[in-house]
Amino acid sequence: MPRILAIDYGLKRTGLAVTDPLQIIASALTTIETPQLFKFLKDYVAREAVELIIIGEPKNLDDSDTHATPLVKKAVERLKKEFPAIPVKTVDERYTSKMASRAMIDMGLKKKQRRNKALVDEIAATIMLQEYLGRAGR
Repeated sequence: MPRILAIDYGLKRTGLAVTDPLQIIASALTTIETPQLFKFLKDYVAREAVELIIIGEPKNLDDSDTHATPLVKKAVERLKKEFPAIPVKTVDERYTSKMASRAMIDMGLKKKQRRNKALVDEIAATIMLQEYLGRAGR
């Protein structure tokens, strides 16, 4: 069964998470420097079957766009162009970074480890994907 891939897109770094082949569990995949993202995704999709890509859409509390929203919209268009056979869905990513930071505290990570932005991005992508799976009834 193909996987679902989640993207926490950022200007500098992008966190990635994937489901297991049965689409039950979301796991952190990696954090990649954003300029390398599409090369990484091409390689990954060539090795693994992916049936859906979800990408976090940044919004303010009042549902207005953030400074990062146009970057994500541009990335979504490129994903659709580069991977036309894989549907792309945007999901609300509000609070995922805060939830990731909270999860790192709950895991007992030291303050220095919690400052690792790449790890925060990976965990945020994992949270986004797990929430999607929960809403989709998987």
